[in-house]
Amino acid sequence: MPLTDTACKNAKCPADKARTRFTDAGGLYLEVVPTGGKHWRWKYRFGGKEKRLALGTYPQVSLAIARRTRDDARVMLKSGTDPVAAKQDLKRVAKVSLETTFEPVARAWHEHWKSSKSPRHADYVLRRLEADVFPEIGKRPIADLTAPILLAVAKKIETRGAVDIAKRAWQTCGQIFRYAVANGLLERNPATDVKPSDALKPRIKTHYARLEAKEMPELLRKIEAYQGTPATRLSMKLMALTFVRTGELIAAHWDEFDLEAAEWRIPKERMKMKTPHVVPLSTQAVEVLAAIHELRGLNGLLFHGERDHDKPMSNNTILGALKRMGYAGRMTGHGFRGVASTILHEMGHRHDIIELQLAHQERNDVSAAYNFATYLPQRRKMMQEWADHLDKMRSNAKFLSIAGTKRA
Repeated sequence: MPLTDTACKNAKCPADKARTRFTDAGGLYLEVVPTGGKHWRWKYRFGGKEKRLALGTYPQVSLAIARRTRDDARVMLKSGTDPVAAKQDLKRVAKVSLETTFEPVARAWHEHWKSSKSPRHADYVLRRLEADVFPEIGKRPIADLTAPILLAVAKKIETRGAVDIAKRAWQTCGQIFRYAVANGLLERNPATDVKPSDALKPRIKTHYARLEAKEMPELLRKIEAYQGTPATRLSMKLMALTFVRTGELIAAHWDEFDLEAAEWRIPKERMKMKTPHVVPLSTQAVEVLAAIHELRGLNGLLFHGERDHDKPMSNNTILGALKRMGYAGRMTGHGFRGVASTILHEMGHRHDIIELQLAHQERNDVSAAYNFATYLPQRRKMMQEWADHLDKMRSNAKFLSIAGTKRA
């Protein structure tokens, strides 16, 4: 049987074996070693000999990406080219190019750096380099690049109003130069000569648009009556009930949910603080998940894109729905978090429990496992009371306060 995301996640190798292979299809398999490492391999024949092509490490390379890479290699094989030999030739060309221009160095850095990042974030960083940096300095000898040249690149990005992107471009270039120094291509990093704050405009911190608590009843009723796609309506309902970050919601996979235990366990790779997070699910949240299941099944993403089911729906889907309901500039997906925090404090819930459920705490490696389930019974009770409170607000047009709900 072909592999599934759940099977890949749960795949293990017995301690008494050197490796275990989990077969997908078309020669693709996942090789697991006792230490927990999981490596994609593609088995094929070329020139009468059996060969294997390494396709990356799971979960950095997902099942869907591994299949697409296998299919690309198949096309190459049918054209008469050995995929392993082609990969080796590419490495040799890149090694030669590293000694000359910035772009090949940057791509080599990205290949090295992305292994510990989410595919989505890694793709974003590469696209920003391709859009803003490579056109300016990609073909210039890396040894000739100086701090003023890098600053000119950042200033050009800043002139279009993208202050944050300008600073990130500077920081990314700094990482690329450190990689070049570490690999003997440069003697020093020119990005260290100037700090972004020395020349770029300071970022003006803005808060996400959010409604007042008294405006929530109307919003909840509009969500219930939303005439857009059912998936978008359900995503807003789940957002209100769980108040997770938008990115955490839209990229959620079914294998993160235990509906019997009424828990959503978000892996550290998808969390801002890079530690796992548990979201206790109210009975209302479980009902929403059941509706999503009935609508889209129990495989892969809860909220996949309309065209590409291997990718999550757009970050702007919820924002666009709120805009269509008349909340442009007044409410965002992130705004549900602020409203929840305000109301839960007014209801008398403890600040540290609210902050923990919002996943605001900075955590170190020692405390991460402890914080994962800290105050879970209290948080479970709080999340159910929150869901019940939303029901009351939605059903009562005159429900403007939380009088009588304060806790002792």
